[in-house]
Amino acid sequence: MYKHFIKRLIDVVLSLVGVICLSWLFLILIIAIKIDSRGPVLFKQKRVGKKKNGEISYFNIWKFRTMRIDTPKDMPTHMLADPDQYITKVGKFLRKTSLDEIPQIFNILAGKMSIIGPRPALWNQDDLVAEREKYGANDVLPGLTGWAQINGRDELEIPVKAKLDGEYVEKQSFLFDCKCFFGTITSVLKSDGVVEGGTGELNKQKQSK
Repeated sequence: MYKHFIKRLIDVVLSLVGVICLSWLFLILIIAIKIDSRGPVLFKQKRVGKKKNGEISYFNIWKFRTMRIDTPKDMPTHMLADPDQYITKVGKFLRKTSLDEIPQIFNILAGKMSIIGPRPALWNQDDLVAEREKYGANDVLPGLTGWAQINGRDELEIPVKAKLDGEYVEKQSFLFDCKCFFGTITSVLKSDGVVEGGTGELNKQKQSK
């Protein structure tokens, strides 16, 4: 009942409330992005969605643009040699506070995402998708935040992240979603696990020292 109806109802209601209550913040961020650098306010990126008829599906995720328009196209951040050189001043703030993710409210309203679930993998993260397949994590809607997000985020290696996503699928319930939701608020305030460069980057940095 919860997984197939109540969860979706909560997604729609909270997303609509979010659009209304955060409209002032949308406006401020839009102005800040336009003043800071040339280019569109929003950025879309191909991501992996919930499996359909046993096949991997894709959708365009929406974010506030945090990088310059001369950044190599179709190149995920974790594949750039030096991503910091392309990130704008406002973009650094948006990434640190995760405010760049707010436009995904509209992905949730469209039914492509949920508030809580495994973060949608990049279109070329075949290794992460394959690991998640072992745990059935590709069979649920990707989320704005999730269990892995509050347990390491960018610090996690792919096998660990996929296993945590699998744990979410097993424990999925209203109370567990609440735990992920409020845990995310704490993580965002502390900027836990935010490392430019992508999955497992912090461990790579430690090993290189």
